[in-house]
Amino acid sequence: MSSMSIGQLARMVGIGVETVRYYQRRGLLRDPRPSKMPGAGIRHYDETDVQTLKFIAAGKNAGFTLAEIARLKELDALDDRSEARRLAQERIAALDADIARLQHARDHLSRLAHECGAGAGGLCPIIATLARE
Repeated sequence: MSSMSIGQLARMVGIGVETVRYYQRRGLLRDPRPSKMPGAGIRHYDETDVQTLKFIAAGKNAGFTLAEIARLKELDALDDRSEARRLAQERIAALDADIARLQHARDHLSRLAHECGAGAGGLCPIIATLARE
């Protein structure tokens, strides 16, 4: 498909039309209208736009913010691999911290669930502990 509408593009990537427009306003996706004036012409998209939206989605899935995704696009254009690597390492460190926090929460809840199942009566340890926290 060489040219597609905004609706076709959105469906192809699995996002909403308003999300496509939002990414255009943020400068993450080009505005393909002949003129940048609102209402000036129909938007026509191509495979490059599909790839850009897939890149944005992959970046979001990796935990990058839209600002960081924009920065990665800039770094790609500049061929600045060391800065892109630094951003990726920062994201990895943040993900590691999130994983540690979630693992701690899981372990804590697992202990409480075990205590709840082992108890005979009274207030469930899960409810009692969460009420205190």
